[in-house]
Amino acid sequence: MSNNFSQAEVVELCYENVNGSCIKTSYSPAPRAILYTVLGFGAVLAVFGNLLVIIAILHFKQLHTPTNFLIASLACADFLVGVTVMPFSTVRSVESCWYFGEIYCKFHTCFDTSFCFASLFHLCCISIDRYIAVTDPLTYPTKFTVSISGICIILSWFFSVTYSFSIFYTGANEEGIEELVVALTCVGGCQAPLNQNWVLLCFLLFFLPTVAMVFLYGKIFLVAKQQARKIESTASQAQSATETYKERVAKRERKAAKTLGIAMTAFLVSWLPYIIDAIIDAYMNFITPAYVYEILVWCVYYNSAMNPLIYAFFYPWFRRAIKLIVSGKVFRNDSSTINLFSEEADID
Repeated sequence: MSNNFSQAEVVELCYENVNGSCIKTSYSPAPRAILYTVLGFGAVLAVFGNLLVIIAILHFKQLHTPTNFLIASLACADFLVGVTVMPFSTVRSVESCWYFGEIYCKFHTCFDTSFCFASLFHLCCISIDRYIAVTDPLTYPTKFTVSISGICIILSWFFSVTYSFSIFYTGANEEGIEELVVALTCVGGCQAPLNQNWVLLCFLLFFLPTVAMVFLYGKIFLVAKQQARKIESTASQAQSATETYKERVAKRERKAAKTLGIAMTAFLVSWLPYIIDAIIDAYMNFITPAYVYEILVWCVYYNSAMNPLIYAFFYPWFRRAIKLIVSGKVFRNDSSTINLFSEEADID
């Protein structure tokens, strides 16, 4: 009897003295500090890293290209994940409680889904852009214009926001699983389970663009390999000491495709486990343990912080842009016309 009383006494609740409060998982000070540091660092990196990408592309006129406008919009989606989603998810993950109200819980879920799917749709548009650029570099500027890029951006945002709010804000995700939702609901929780119909649609929205991207990047690398062989053959024949214009353009586009292909791969590696788990949960009555779910969710969130690191590692122009932004030189009158590619002309 006394043993049962002592077990009940150590149970912590999200809201003391509130009936139906969620149980709070407590961490000792050291693990708690580590979790806040790791998760908080991801949020800070997502915010400031993507903000640098946005500023660089919008400020420097040399970067005003259809591809870079797509990258800037992608960075905007990742930036918004870092601002509106990750800080609140950090508290939820560490404290195992939601302290920000039921209304923002709905908005948080909508923002989460909207911005993550916006990233996916942007990456799909970028793969189409890179395919055209690599397979037909000379006519690419007339095929994929700034206007086409703008249409891709608008559609990506429209479909992702419409999908998210039409499901989660209206509560359509709970249709048919009301009893399960009631059983899972407690004060201090923020869960958004998907019924089988909506999780299937979610899977298709992820799967179809993913297949398209894998196919396009596969074609891109095959074409790039063929182009590289042609350039090597030309060089071996010593027909010219310098590369032709077409060869320089092709090399630059292949390099851009490789970098963005790595960004796509990182996205898929981050997202695929979460999508698979969501499908399993919908058909197995949400059997995933809370800590496993949190790990999968944070793999998705951390992807929003990865793209700026990929750009910084592979793009010399982005590293130079960061130096100019951090040093404050962007406030000079002529800073927007600085040539960011001057030192890497031989590379591209």
